[in-house]
Amino acid sequence: MRSSTTDDRDRTLELRDAIDRTGYYPEVVSEGVQAAVAGERVVSFYVHHEPTFERDEVRRHLSVVVLTPSRLVLAHTDEHAGDDLLPEPYTSTSTEAVALSAVKSVVVTRMIANPTSGPTPPAEAVMTIGWGGVSRIDLEPAGCNDPECDADHGYTGVLSSDDFSLRVSAAADGDDAVGGLLSFAESLSARTHTA
Repeated sequence: MRSSTTDDRDRTLELRDAIDRTGYYPEVVSEGVQAAVAGERVVSFYVHHEPTFERDEVRRHLSVVVLTPSRLVLAHTDEHAGDDLLPEPYTSTSTEAVALSAVKSVVVTRMIANPTSGPTPPAEAVMTIGWGGVSRIDLEPAGCNDPECDADHGYTGVLSSDDFSLRVSAAADGDDAVGGLLSFAESLSARTHTA
């Protein structure tokens, strides 16, 4: 939802303000993010608040992505109904810090509506970051071009890294959301090519 620009000032207070504006457990979220950032300067950030649907209930999810001079920090906060271990409703915040030198790819996809009418701001964007923490393999039976062949040709597949992906749209997330995500992706790309 919110992002920052790419100069060298510390954006810690701007990050806290963006988290506060979501209204989604700001103290809980800020504490988790602050602990993961561990005192480093905040170069750039992106805050994305989204509802998730679980049966007949709406649950909220907040992703905070932070770029420091040396690391990419990801924080995810979810809310949960009580369960057997924690009978009261609760939140869970997971954080991950990745060295910029470990980031292998920053993939950005821009969706432009009515491209024949000239340049317009993207209607949607997807940012996918890979660092090798999560790999996925998609397998399918291999075959040959002979329609009569019934031999076992083994399997073929694709191994892909898809550690973090975030999609935003102007229609669902507001006019500034897409530009903010693209700004963050640009800042991250600029820092990872030299890491």
